Amino acid sequence: MRIRIVKTSEPAFKSLMARILQRRGSREGEVEKRVAEILRAVQKTGDRAVARYTELFDRVRLTRSNMEVKPNEIERAMKKVPAKDLLTLRLAARRIAAFHRRQLQKSWQYRDPIGMLLGQRITPLERVGVYVPGGKASYPSTVLMNAIPAKVAGVNEVIMTSPIGKDGAIILAAAKIAGVDRIFRVGGAQAIAAMAFGTGTIPKVDKIVGPGNIFVATAKRLVFGEVNIDSIAGPSEILLLVDDSADPEYVAADMLSQAEHDELAAALCVTTSMSTALKIQRATEEQLRQTKRQAITFKSLEKYGAIIVVRGKVEALQLANTIAPEHVELIVKQPEKWARGIRNAGAIFLGPYSTPPLGDYLAGPNHVLPTGGSARFFSPLGTYDFLKRTTIIHAEKKALRALAPKITQLARLEGLDDHARAVEARFK
Repeated sequence: MRIRIVKTSEPAFKSLMARILQRRGSREGEVEKRVAEILRAVQKTGDRAVARYTELFDRVRLTRSNMEVKPNEIERAMKKVPAKDLLTLRLAARRIAAFHRRQLQKSWQYRDPIGMLLGQRITPLERVGVYVPGGKASYPSTVLMNAIPAKVAGVNEVIMTSPIGKDGAIILAAAKIAGVDRIFRVGGAQAIAAMAFGTGTIPKVDKIVGPGNIFVATAKRLVFGEVNIDSIAGPSEILLLVDDSADPEYVAADMLSQAEHDELAAALCVTTSMSTALKIQRATEEQLRQTKRQAITFKSLEKYGAIIVVRGKVEALQLANTIAPEHVELIVKQPEKWARGIRNAGAIFLGPYSTPPLGDYLAGPNHVLPTGGSARFFSPLGTYDFLKRTTIIHAEKKALRALAPKITQLARLEGLDDHARAVEARFK
């Protein structure tokens, strides 16, 4: 197939943009009804419901005795993983930990002019649940990226749920390296429900993080409030801003690296040059013949892939900020200058050697990024996601007396007379 080239001045551009911005699917109502049923069942009958749905969906029979992965199973898994793979996982873990340690926040306080002590206390969450998907592939990087920031933040207990199969040794090894405390071989909406409500075997957590399919994402959305969640992850997306200095082979390879995720992934390239667009189109066509996940990549590019020709740098940056993509890559002559114009992006990759797979695996920053335009208001997963903030207020009598007239005035403006009297009671 040949990836389309679209000019922003053409009618086809508007329909492409509409598809990209509304591509989360149309099964939400049907899925939500089914997921709500699973959540109610797990909340009511706990482990029995978890086992029933796991057998129904995954064809795996669970009991209380085999639901949790035993320490000796994890040790056996570590021995199955080739030494070179363990070395790579440990390298990734060190780099991820080093980056996330720099995000740590500290408690602070100050005394204001009237002598009141004010501050904020930073406390890690007590218990966090990490969901790791199974299905089409194994994702050890997901384990590292979700669990390590929690441990760096000081979370006391990190538990993990995943539909671990016979080939799950690499996932268990990654969990051991990341410092996961307990692992349960449960997937799907029932895993989210178990972590949100707690069962006889799986403990209730304070926050659930990690990606999953539409059933997992819907379950996370529905349990928000019972527990906290990171975000609702959507399909992957990349937007490359390129000029005539870009190597078409690099651009094509990076577009395909995102398109292979799933059929809903969006791979977009933006350039001011039609000749550059044509070169990238040819390079993409050639590389498509070699891709191993061809069926997925074809569908992704056919519906959501494009090379977009814009009228200038200003329009290119406006387009990037409108789409607010998960990944923005700048393969241009002065990437630092272009980066100043990007307000909405999960991660920005500068220059031809900052390919997104570097960020996916070994750079150190988190690869759990806002998708579906949510980079307008969401941030990448980080250590700060596992910390909570508590306000500290300590006033002596002198400080309260100084503010008392204004406090009582505001309270009575709102019709809350007892609020005012609570202050006045201290100065009778």
